[in-house]
Amino acid sequence: MASGLAPLGGRPRAQMPHLSKMERVVMSMQDPDQGVKMRSQRLLFTVIPHAVTGNDIVEWLIQKYCISEEEALHLGVLLVQHGYLYPLRDPRSLALQLDETLYRFQTPYFWTSTLWPAAELDYAIYLAKKNIRKQGVLVDHEKEHYDQLHRKINHTWDLVVMQAREQLRAAKQRRKGDRLVIECQEQTYWLVNRPPPGVPSVLEQGPERGSCIARLQQTTKGADFYKREIECCRKALGRIRVKSSVCLEVYLKFSNQHGPHDPIMSGCLPSNPWITDDDTYWAMNAPSFAAPTKLRVERWGFSFRELLEDPVGRAHFMDFLRKEFSAENLSFWEACEELRHGGQAQVPALVDSVYQQFLAPGAARWVNIDSRTMERTLEGLCQPHRYVLDDAQLHIYMLMKKDSYPRFLRSDMYKALLAEAMTLPETKRRVFPFMWKPRHSSLSPALLPASASGEPAAAAGGPGGGDGEA
Repeated sequence: MASGLAPLGGRPRAQMPHLSKMERVVMSMQDPDQGVKMRSQRLLFTVIPHAVTGNDIVEWLIQKYCISEEEALHLGVLLVQHGYLYPLRDPRSLALQLDETLYRFQTPYFWTSTLWPAAELDYAIYLAKKNIRKQGVLVDHEKEHYDQLHRKINHTWDLVVMQAREQLRAAKQRRKGDRLVIECQEQTYWLVNRPPPGVPSVLEQGPERGSCIARLQQTTKGADFYKREIECCRKALGRIRVKSSVCLEVYLKFSNQHGPHDPIMSGCLPSNPWITDDDTYWAMNAPSFAAPTKLRVERWGFSFRELLEDPVGRAHFMDFLRKEFSAENLSFWEACEELRHGGQAQVPALVDSVYQQFLAPGAARWVNIDSRTMERTLEGLCQPHRYVLDDAQLHIYMLMKKDSYPRFLRSDMYKALLAEAMTLPETKRRVFPFMWKPRHSSLSPALLPASASGEPAAAAGGPGGGDGEA
């Protein structure tokens, strides 16, 4: 879709933890071996591939999570309302029918948790395309939105119509079944992001609790339930809480520590490269710059993450670990990062290489991890993937953070780096170049007020004239 104007209102997608849980359920349902059985279904005269029925979805949820039929139906309805499943026969109704109604899984590009916003320009292109395809026959709320967008973004309406016609022209070259699937995908996406009037928005309210769960809670509220509630309230009253004064002190300490390192609050040293011709700031803060500045070295002491994210700081930390004969810990962490962000085709080879080098019995650079973490890692090596070493990497990360990192900050090496680091002098320049250009005296009578008071005009046009010391 085209990138357009800002979306309507906030999109609290990143603040919805339930979306990731739903997506894990959807991924399990699409598993080729243990997921819902998908097959090609005939819809009138069109064959739709990879379709499932409402009965199959509910039955799979019952068997997978050992829940009742009512709970499985409620969970399936939530997946449809959030756009992870969409119906093929009546795409306007986002509901799960417990029959042979056909559904398909939504492509991840249209998932609710995607970071790209539902922009007004995209919605205008969708409505324009639908208006052209159906020759002006739109639903009432779609007509209203169409007219509002036409008035609001009238300056780009030619682009909207052109995009809509191009997408329709490209759709004509596809099979009929593919066209139907794409239309249902788009319509489901916009029903979730632009719900009709009177329909609650799942992006703002979140999932509703099932009635069966509420009834179950009501039936189990007995004497034991209220005893647990009383005990929980007593513990909450006796819990130690942080005072507001302590929070303010921590906030002030954080602000004082990070203030000199904020380019907006303290400025760029030696100068701001965006408003001057001096690019020394970028050169001195480049990842591969050999001689770090004092501000850069100080940031390594803020947190262990700051040290690892700086290539120069990580190199000095590696030198420190070599002196302590524990450099294999950082090498293992770097190898896990390379595995996580590397290519998919190299994952099995990288996993085997890391295991043979760091984890195998008698490895040349063996790292020390606990037995429980090793057991989980060995279980994951049966089916290697890019996140199979996350538990071992986290264990080594916490070991370096709690043991090696504090000793590095107290070491003579770090103190010597602080003492030898460069302190850049500040270059004071005005923001706009035209404000510091030398001014010249003018012969205009309007700029010679001294002549009106009887003083000679030459005095105003002297060395201090024009720009005077007024």
